[in-house]
Amino acid sequence: MGQVSPHLAKTLKDKPRWMSWTAISLLVYLLLVAVGVISNGFKLATAEHALVLFEFASNPLIALIIGIVATASIQSSSTVTSVIVGLVAGGMPLGIAIPMIMGANIGTSLTSTLVSLGHIQNGAEFKRAFSAATVHDCFNFLAVLVILPIELLFQPLEKLAGYFATFFRSGSATDISSFNLLDASTKPLVNGIEWVFAILPDMWDGVLMIIFGIFLILLVIRNIGKLLKRLMVGRSLEIIQNTIGRDPISGIFAGSVVTVMVQSSSTTTALIVPMAGSGVFSIQQVYPFTLGGNLGTTVTAAIASMTFTGPMAVLSFQIALVHFFFNLFGILLIYCIPLLRNIPVYMSEKMAAMSQKNKFFVMGYILGVFFITPLLLIWLARMF
Repeated sequence: MGQVSPHLAKTLKDKPRWMSWTAISLLVYLLLVAVGVISNGFKLATAEHALVLFEFASNPLIALIIGIVATASIQSSSTVTSVIVGLVAGGMPLGIAIPMIMGANIGTSLTSTLVSLGHIQNGAEFKRAFSAATVHDCFNFLAVLVILPIELLFQPLEKLAGYFATFFRSGSATDISSFNLLDASTKPLVNGIEWVFAILPDMWDGVLMIIFGIFLILLVIRNIGKLLKRLMVGRSLEIIQNTIGRDPISGIFAGSVVTVMVQSSSTTTALIVPMAGSGVFSIQQVYPFTLGGNLGTTVTAAIASMTFTGPMAVLSFQIALVHFFFNLFGILLIYCIPLLRNIPVYMSEKMAAMSQKNKFFVMGYILGVFFITPLLLIWLARMF
């Protein structure tokens, strides 16, 4: 699949470059539609059960696990963090909400892993794509491993966020108009696809939407990879490398800006993974870009917190700031320390090598890490 047929190569060569760029733009749009279809499918199939999980948050560890499962099930960290902000405004203790926010960071990285499946028929491309996707997972797991124990012992995130929340919020509501152009452009087609599947029985409509979304991703990635290989040369490659892959700071900045614009870190990582699979970016360049996505996605929770009034206004803004400081300190404590910086890269490359050799590892990783193991731990906690 990774080799361009002679006929296709001749066809691409004969076409003007603007036609190829137009085709890539259309394919990127369809990729975003596919991510939206999968997200809506997960919501239809699992959202009701996922939100019930919040009732079981009895201690920080279970809260962390619930954050992972709920976000992986709903496929939207923005939705989950906004729900958590609302729960805090309704009286949920910060000691429970903060680990949930950390779990949401982990759960949202499932999207990029699903996108990497588009390269699964080409061993070398899949290895690059899967490594680029899972470096996000590995970093978020490591950030929790480092920061959660410190937070449980000394509450630095809670205290720092509390100080800034009190300073910036007076308790009055702020009306922030948030129009998401990307969401508005993909929603009509996503809703149209959802309408087609709505004739099916409950839950099955969501399951088949997930399957259809994955199929669409496979189709899009197959074609977008071929076009990128042809176009990402010379000046085009130089421009995009200077924008995103020039150095870690520009990568983090670019990831933050893109995520703030589209209001979805899942979308940001979904866009970068195909480029990594096609060889446009190395994992060392993708890594800081995804960290920027972590920072950018915190804006959504901050906006959601602005709608609350009264005594809980400051508290809801505080948990939104916790999300920001958690991601910021994750970068400072892990990426900025050489000893820790390369651990996520090493882990993701090892998993990518295993996935290249045995494709069943991919399914085991997705189901085991994001669903089976967390749900089993919740069940054991409920039993004992």
